[in-house]
Amino acid sequence: MTSQTADTRPPFVWIALPIVYVVWGSTYLGIHFVVQTMPPMTSAGIRFVIAAVLLAVVLVIKSGPGVLRVPWRRLGTTALVGVLLLTGGNGMVGVAEQHMSSGLAALLVASVPLWLVVFRWGTGDRPPVSTVAGVLVGFGGLALLTLTRGGGSGSPLGVGIILAAALSWSIGSFLSARMPMPANPFTASVYEMAAGGIALLALGFGRGEDLRLSEVSRTSWIALAYLIVFGSLVAFTSYVWLLGNAPISLVGTYAYVNPAVAVLLGVAFAGEHATWMILLGGLVIILGVGLVVSTERRPRTAVTAPTGTPPPPRGRRRSPRGSRSTPEPPPRRTGVR
Repeated sequence: MTSQTADTRPPFVWIALPIVYVVWGSTYLGIHFVVQTMPPMTSAGIRFVIAAVLLAVVLVIKSGPGVLRVPWRRLGTTALVGVLLLTGGNGMVGVAEQHMSSGLAALLVASVPLWLVVFRWGTGDRPPVSTVAGVLVGFGGLALLTLTRGGGSGSPLGVGIILAAALSWSIGSFLSARMPMPANPFTASVYEMAAGGIALLALGFGRGEDLRLSEVSRTSWIALAYLIVFGSLVAFTSYVWLLGNAPISLVGTYAYVNPAVAVLLGVAFAGEHATWMILLGGLVIILGVGLVVSTERRPRTAVTAPTGTPPPPRGRRRSPRGSRSTPEPPPRRTGVR
């Protein structure tokens, strides 16, 4: 028997998996504290630019400057994916969390794997009936949370922004598996974070965001540092390592554990209220995503690391050279959350 079993997996699996569960789930709470005294787009731009520089330095020290060399065409597509994932996706989460609870935001973002199945269907890739059933269940929960705004835990504006963010993240995840990208996932992440961060800074300054350092609280600084180091670097590297050392069905469970972690942390540390509507709608979404993930990943026995920054999982996986793709079920991270 050649497949991995629980007793033959590297011990680090049981360290890396909780890191991905907790850290990525906690990024919504981190964003909540950052945007209390820092403008959302500017702070997110600072986060990703710094994370890109730190990751680039680590890669150069480990592998030499050649590791960052990427053909112009792939550099352009990587930048596009970075803007969709991190500017339109992650950056908008910060804007939305000014108008809603972090737990509700996480639950609505959990719909990303469902959107990826819809996009697959639109390109002629017909998923199995059980996957379609999971999508219908998940969208039922999404509709419940959207129409009720989580029982009053968010404004219509916040709900609209977070849904647009989830859609942007889904498009970026979908395209990243179908466009020429750097072969090294860490190199791709450097350029995705750099492009997304620069675009966020440009949008922040363009919309008149004013970062007054004297008014930024200590809590916001700590939360921003946490997002840079743990959300964008530690959890991401743990995720990529897991993809090469653990069954994909096990790794994919983060897609429906993260929202639960986000809700619990929001209640425990941000004084948020887990209304019955949030609990019910969130449970329905998580059940739908769980059905999609378990159904789609069941037959697979090997994986390669996706590129980008911790996002919800891809609709397809790139080959080692990044120029072609083979079918893969949805749900990355959030690459970087």
